[in-house]
This record gives sequence, C-alpha cells and structure tokens, in this order.
Amino acid sequence: MCGIIAILGKSAVATALVDALKRLEYRGYDSAGVATLEDGVLTRVRAEGKLRNLEARLAEHPLHGHVGIGHTRWATHGRPTEINAHPHATGRVAVVHNGIIENFRELRDALARDGAVFHTQTDTEVVALLVDHALERGLSPVEAVCETLPRLKGAFALAFLFAGEEDLLIGARQGAPLAIGFGDGENYLGSDALALAPFTDRIAYLEDGDWAVLSRSAVTVYDAGNREVTRPVSLIPAGTLLADKGNYSHFMAKEIHEQPEVVGRTVAHYVDLATGTVRLPEEVAIDFAAIDRLAIAACGTAYYAGIIAKYWFEQLARLPVEIDVASEFRYREPPLTGRGLALFISQSGETADTLASLRYAKAAGWPALAVVNVATSTIARESDVVAPTLAGPEIGVASTKAFTCQLAVLLALAIHAGRVRGVLSAQEEQELVDALVGVPSHMTKVLARETQVEQVARDLAKARDVLYLGRGLSYALALEGALKLKELSYIHAEGYAAGELKHGPIALIDEAMPVIVLAPRDKVFEKTVSNVQEVAARGGRIILIGDAHAAGEAGLAGETAVVMPEVHPAVVPLLYALPVQLLSYHTARVMGKDVDQPRNLAKSVTVE
Repeated sequence: MCGIIAILGKSAVATALVDALKRLEYRGYDSAGVATLEDGVLTRVRAEGKLRNLEARLAEHPLHGHVGIGHTRWATHGRPTEINAHPHATGRVAVVHNGIIENFRELRDALARDGAVFHTQTDTEVVALLVDHALERGLSPVEAVCETLPRLKGAFALAFLFAGEEDLLIGARQGAPLAIGFGDGENYLGSDALALAPFTDRIAYLEDGDWAVLSRSAVTVYDAGNREVTRPVSLIPAGTLLADKGNYSHFMAKEIHEQPEVVGRTVAHYVDLATGTVRLPEEVAIDFAAIDRLAIAACGTAYYAGIIAKYWFEQLARLPVEIDVASEFRYREPPLTGRGLALFISQSGETADTLASLRYAKAAGWPALAVVNVATSTIARESDVVAPTLAGPEIGVASTKAFTCQLAVLLALAIHAGRVRGVLSAQEEQELVDALVGVPSHMTKVLARETQVEQVARDLAKARDVLYLGRGLSYALALEGALKLKELSYIHAEGYAAGELKHGPIALIDEAMPVIVLAPRDKVFEKTVSNVQEVAARGGRIILIGDAHAAGEAGLAGETAVVMPEVHPAVVPLLYALPVQLLSYHTARVMGKDVDQPRNLAKSVTVE
C-alpha cells in the first residue's frame, strides 16, 4: 500500500525515481509524484492516476536534480486527486508518507490555531507543516525531524527532502516498512527491496521507531530514543528481484503459470523425497507434540489459506484450531493461555493487522510462527519461527502463487504435526507426502486446460452476480473464488458452504445466476451433489469444477464442467485453486479490467 523511493544520486534522479515507482505498482495506487532539488529549490511534479500520467507531466516539465523523493499513493485521507498526491511540500521541506497519522486532526487543529494554512485533505500535510514550523524556528533539518516524530501517532514510513540540502535525506519508520539501500557514492530509501533492486544489493531494514539520516557518503540510524544504532545489512542479489512479465499479457497470468515450479520448490524445501516424510528445515523448529491449541490469524486470501489449514491440522493432527481475520483477532482480545502456538500467514510479511495480531500473541506469552513469502519482512523478523514460502516476488495484486505456496507449507506442517502427535501412521504420512509431491505435475495438467476455462469465463463475464459453493476444504476455495472474481472483474460474488444453501442463498437462484460448484470426489461428494441438484431444480446455471466423472455422477452431463485430475482429497485445494484463479483472470480480461492493479486495491496493506 503506497510506495516510497528516495535517491541521493550522482546525476539526475527523476527518471530513476519513476522507474522504481513502477516496481512498486503492485502495491496499488491512485496517484503519484516526485520532488527534486533544482538548484536547491524544492520542485514537485504530481499526477492523478497511473504513472504514465506522471511521465507525461515530467516530459513537459523535466527535473534535473540529483536528489529526490517519489511516491505512489493509495488514498486514505482525501480523494485521489493531484492536489492530494505526494510529495507534500512547503518551501522548506517535502515529504512522502506511507501509512496513517492517527492523530492528524488533533495536530491539524493545533497547527491551524498557530496560523497554518492547509491546501490538501490529507493527514500527511500535517507532517510537512510540523517540520516546516520547526525549521522556521531555526532548527536544523535533523533537529526538526527529531522533534516532530514523537508527536506522530499511527503507522507510517516517511522520507524527507529539504530545500538547499543537496546531500541530505531523512527517513523514519513506525509500523510501515522502510529500507535503506547502500550504493557507491549514492544512498537510497525504499518501501522494500524490490524498489531498491536496480540500484544496490546491500539493504538494511529500519526497525519500528527508527529514523535515519542519509548523505552520499554515510548513513546514521537512530532508534526511538534517539540513540545511534546499527542495523544489519543484508546482501540481496538484485537480479533475483527483477520483475518481468515475459511473454504473458499480465503479471497475474505469469504468476498463475509459475505455480508448478514455485510450489515444487516449496514442497522440496519441506519434504524428504527419499523417505517419503516431511522434513522441516532446521530453522522451522516446532514441537507440535508440546502444544494443545493453535490460533491462526491472517487477512484476505491468506485468511482463506488459514481456514484450509484449520481443516488439515484438526483432521490430520487432531490439534484444535481457532481461525480469525487478523483485524478481529487483535481487538477480540482472545485469552491466550495454556500451551498454544500462534500462526500468522502473510505474503508480504508487512500486513498491518496481521503484524498487530502477532505482537498481541507474543505479549500474551505465546510463540509466533510465521508463514511468509518475504524472509526479511517485519513479520518474519518479529516471529519466533519462520516457515518460508518460496513463491518469489508476486507482482499481481490478486494473490495466486503465494496462496498455493502457503497451502503447500501449511499442509507440510499439518502432516508433520500429525506424525509427531501420533495421529498419522508412517504409511499415512507417506501417502500424504506422495500426494503433495505430485501436485506440481497435476498443476501442469490443469494449466493445459486453460482454453476450456477461458470459454467458461466469456459467459461468466455477462453475469451480475455469481455464487460459489463448496464443502469441507472446498468451502474456503469457494470463499477465495468469490473474492478473486470481485477483486478482478468487480462482479458481485459470494462464497458459501454448500450445506448452507437452503439457509438463505437458495432464494437467489434463478436462470440468470451462475453457480460455480467445487465438487472433488471426497467424503462429502454425495452431499455436494445433492446441493447441485437443488440448484439445477431451480434453473441455476451450474459450472461444475470436478474430475471426469463428477458431472455424470451429479446427473449434470449437459452442464458446463471444468475437468480436474483425480487426486488425494488432502491436496484438492492446491489443484482446484488454479481453475478458480484462471476463471477470475479470464473473466476480468474479457471485460477489459486492469487485472494486475484492480481499482481501490493494494498488494501490501500496511495500514488498518
């Protein structure tokens, strides 16, 4: 959510700022801007909408400064207009901001009483004015920022640029990620390693409360108590982070098709192929036999991965699980007593509500296990144990390969837990591991049937409302399918447990209502078939996702079906996620929607 880049360079930085912002487009944004020093004078160029609009403005009004800051904004306070776009500036200071200043109204009122004039509707403007007033009183830029930061409440990452200061940038982090990049006679600030990858492979992550003073030759980091501190520098090969769509029209399409490879890589990290057992890496040291309760918290698609994990842990390991949306978990204030483990799932590792939930659990004395895709993220750093997913950078806003890699890790953990808790026999473990190892090849078969899914999507694109149904493990996939369709095509969709059909949703069924049914032949297949027939009896347009025999057994030989391989029931979510993703992708593409950057959405939600 929002993106920050700042460069102390040796030559003009405007083009490099925009290129870096392009690498942050996956976070979601609705306006963008840059500011540089032109002969010591703060100069801004901003634009509403996509970065191409900013590039057009820069072509008309080129900037030549060697130090600058840039930003992509996802609106929180104030509409997504050019005047509300970042950077915000006075004559003395410019600032870009990711996050929310929770006490901005209080600060705004105080500034207004002192005669401040406001030009925007944003919370960020108060930061610029607070620093400006401190500069007006004769404080240096470093002193002004040091005085201002303790007055700010909320989650934020900030980067400051000052008039007349050609060799100075200041950054600050509280709750929202910010990294320092170290170059050769150049230094940088960025929201994440992906933004900094073209410039450097040496990166340090600020901790909560940190602020940093950068020149071209030195970087000094201070903690919340204004004590000089050292943060570890990570070596991150830049080439591994480069984002390229290859031959695909969208990043989402590329990432869907990468799933056999990345899921295979993730499975290999957790499975001993020679023995047919789960082999947790040394860093994933968890004694599941010593715990009697598991609490899972996550947001969005990661939350649905958590629901699936609940089924796995309870069925395979007989371990009781509570699952919460992270934004509810932290405020529900669940009593965390006894021998429990808290599990948090996040692609970015920066999701604000999930991070807050993690901190709540740790404060209660529970160890925290994180399933994350970014090993250097805040959630990873603050967890006791990290179980990495190996999906690689996911650029499309709608999660695809990160979701299936999360599922692969969670199933491996559940199988391991079942074995050490004495629930699974060695033979049962091997059967499950064999099924998990076979997932990538089955994924390849599913992707080979993409044309069939695309044909279904052309019809689905005409619908106003869509219903998804599933039972057991497929229930969470029904929720995920409805979310994906809403995210990408803006068609209203709902996911339901199929057994709930008669408790209300059946009233919606008519000839115009497509009903997508996830129907693997598992132990509840017959019950799912009964629900399908209830839909058929009321004229619903059924789209069945199941194996080659499912449609015939359901008595729906003439209905639309997406044919799936026959697999072990435990791995169904990993396979059936693919047609759900493809259906949403192609529906949105047929409708001409912005697949990689759906409106109003952000990849990494770093505010509440």
